[in-house]
Amino acid sequence: MANQNRNQNQNQNPNRNQNHDRNRNPAVEEEFNLRETRPSLGGGRVVGNDRVSKAFDLVEQMDYLYVRIVKSKELPGSPDPYVELNLGGFKSATRHLEKTSNPEWNQVFSISKDQIHAPRVEISVKDKSGNGDGLIGMIVLDGIDVPRRVPPDSPLAPEWYRLENQRGERVAGELMFAIWMGTQADEAFPEAWHLDASTVNGDGVTGIRSKVYLSPRLWYLRVNVIEAQELQIADKNRQQPEILVSASHGNMVLRTKISQSRSANPLWNEDLMFTVSEPFEDQLVLCVEEKIGNKKDELGQCVIPLHGVEKRMDFKPPGSRWYNLEKHGAAENGKKNSSRLNSRLHLRICFDGGYHVLDELTHYSSDLRPTARQLWKPAVGVLELGILNAQNLAAMKSRDGRGFTDAYCVAKYGQKWIRTRTILNSFNPKWNEQYTWEVFDPCTVITVGVFDNSHLQGVNGGAKDSRIGKVRIRLSTLETGRVYTHSYPLIVLSPSGVKKMGEIQLAVRFSCPSLFNVLQLYTQPLLPSLHYLHPLSCQQVEVLRHQATQIVSMRLSRAEPPLRKEVVEYMLDVGSNLWSVRRSKANHLRIAGILSAIAKLLKWFDHICSWKNPLMTVLVHIVFLAFVCFPWLILSTVFLYLFLIGTWNYRGRPRNPPHMDVRLSQADTALNDELDEEFDSFPTSLKQIEIVKGRYDRLRAIASRVQTVLGDMATQGERFYNLLSWRDPRATALFLIFCLVAAVVLYVTPLRVVVIVTGFYAMRHPRCRDRLPSHPMNFLRRLPARTDGLL
Repeated sequence: MANQNRNQNQNQNPNRNQNHDRNRNPAVEEEFNLRETRPSLGGGRVVGNDRVSKAFDLVEQMDYLYVRIVKSKELPGSPDPYVELNLGGFKSATRHLEKTSNPEWNQVFSISKDQIHAPRVEISVKDKSGNGDGLIGMIVLDGIDVPRRVPPDSPLAPEWYRLENQRGERVAGELMFAIWMGTQADEAFPEAWHLDASTVNGDGVTGIRSKVYLSPRLWYLRVNVIEAQELQIADKNRQQPEILVSASHGNMVLRTKISQSRSANPLWNEDLMFTVSEPFEDQLVLCVEEKIGNKKDELGQCVIPLHGVEKRMDFKPPGSRWYNLEKHGAAENGKKNSSRLNSRLHLRICFDGGYHVLDELTHYSSDLRPTARQLWKPAVGVLELGILNAQNLAAMKSRDGRGFTDAYCVAKYGQKWIRTRTILNSFNPKWNEQYTWEVFDPCTVITVGVFDNSHLQGVNGGAKDSRIGKVRIRLSTLETGRVYTHSYPLIVLSPSGVKKMGEIQLAVRFSCPSLFNVLQLYTQPLLPSLHYLHPLSCQQVEVLRHQATQIVSMRLSRAEPPLRKEVVEYMLDVGSNLWSVRRSKANHLRIAGILSAIAKLLKWFDHICSWKNPLMTVLVHIVFLAFVCFPWLILSTVFLYLFLIGTWNYRGRPRNPPHMDVRLSQADTALNDELDEEFDSFPTSLKQIEIVKGRYDRLRAIASRVQTVLGDMATQGERFYNLLSWRDPRATALFLIFCLVAAVVLYVTPLRVVVIVTGFYAMRHPRCRDRLPSHPMNFLRRLPARTDGLL
């Protein structure tokens, strides 16, 4: 009876899901959609009038009041002076200097014009060691009299002002400062202390300013372990010792297989690969070990510095070298001592600069160049990004029973990372910052993430910066020279479900001086040639990418201010290949969507055979008879038909860039237990019998590979579909031109000639084949897919 009820419930679930899909709330779907906006970019300036309009034409103009405090002179006594600014409740102060009557500060303060609600600016010189408020003198200015400076005018010259007391009487001392009204284009803006952030001091001050970071330069280190000689085995009576070599660099340890030649002169000829970064500070340590049961006995080791290792651009074998092994042990005083052995280890070590070191997923890669700069090609274009503002952000933390958010943005493209300034205590922050990148390949993706700064004064210092959401934009989906201004939904998936955290408004423009150079890239391999001539295994790629992400996150977290590990890992999609029921469903539906076209074709043919539409059936019979009588028209007609379809689809081409699609990602229909499994750690944190835990982890590992394969299959199918969808306008235009030319050529060329040429070309001798991927394959791999919209 229980089984019968269970079967009935299972039969009802599909109907329930169908009803759920049928009754989707349009308002909910609209909430997660992309919205086109029309901001006033450049503050109404005509682009091209001056250099400021070129550098800030993708953001809205913001007016700021600037005050530069330079120095003071002839202060009475030997005070510990500092300068305090007071503007409508906003206060901030310079650093104080000890025992000087002629101090120099040279600090700049700023505040947004929208936050100025007082008509006067009070600048006070105070003595930190004095009694009471320690006032030495002050200057009061009327805000109406503040001059305006428009770059590229030279900076405003500071002037001397006499100090007065609170009654307006002249006192000893003078203060030199400059005050002016400007915009975020002012040279003083990056170094200015914002008055609305006066509660932040110390290390937090640098943590709220905008910064540019560069990823470390990554290399693949290849260690070819060839052989060893004259190893001193502890048990000389052992007939077949099991000997292997372990290599370690940093926190990564790799081991060779056990040598098949069971002797004191083992042979391996096996490659071990690491991801390393410049400067090469860590050393490579190789240890020869003998496996005795479950234990390993060290037979000797050598330490190799990486500064003198050969860097190669191609796959020519580097020179080999013998390294002497040493034996390390503990001395009586507790220090380690080493003794040199007669044993040697034969190695080939080199840096492979012909590969691109993957620190991102290939689908979302922002840089495809090889490591060696000698192999780089000139840039083909420029990417400009304007980060305007965000709206309706969720409260990420609370204090005194009130929720608030300190939001900042991070954008990553190529080796350049940018971080905007942190806007304190605002659910609708305005950044209006513009950045530029060189583009070497249009088939790349820029990633923009929004985070909450949890490392400011008054907030728990051990907390992590919370993710608010991110946006991916593929450059090949952008029309050349067009400015895209859209409001993107910020979506975060958590164990409790999918949630919209707000929206971010961006302005994006991709421009290229030569369209021919961009179109030429569509026929070239996506990755450097070594990836195809000497490919790495899938397991190697995953291990090396894990090393690369750890290096990048560690290096950027050591910058000042740090770009924290949780931020870098979120931007690089660390852990996205782990098993997920939700992603598997999404990939299944993607494949089903591709196969549905074949199903529609078969259904159409069945309608023809069943004469449901007699007129259409008669026309098909006539076309079929024409193709039989004139077979040379088949291919030309097919290509002409594809050309007409693509031309017709141009009217309905996508106008907006892709964005995170909740429905495509199956995030809105995921069950709680599925999300709990997706966010479970790997290995699992379930406290069950060890054997069940091991089987569960193995299942997840296998399922993650299946999930990736399904995703790759769906990606290939979507790329075929996008040949005619104008998702990538340049690629579709190239394909349509090819179809038109092929239709004309096949029309005037006899079918026998086409078949003979095609057959001989397919059966050509291997010497006539190129080991690199063909031009059609390179073109197909560069086409966009719906992976850009997956969470």
